[in-house]
Amino acid sequence: MAHPKRKISKTRRDKRRTHDALTTKPYTLDPNTGQAVQYHRVCLDTGFYKGRQVMKGRLEDFA
Repeated sequence: MAHPKRKISKTRRDKRRTHDALTTKPYTLDPNTGQAVQYHRVCLDTGFYKGRQVMKGRLEDFA
């Protein structure tokens, strides 16, 4: 198995790992239920997207 010829410095190692950090996804509050929903996604509980209903939601089955 190959071994490195020289030690990789902490600076060089950390430069390589600068893009490995996890980012949080932006959320908005659904005006109908008040739950947090990702941008550009249909609220699965109500079926609303951009203020209009585009599909049947999960909560309609229980109402």
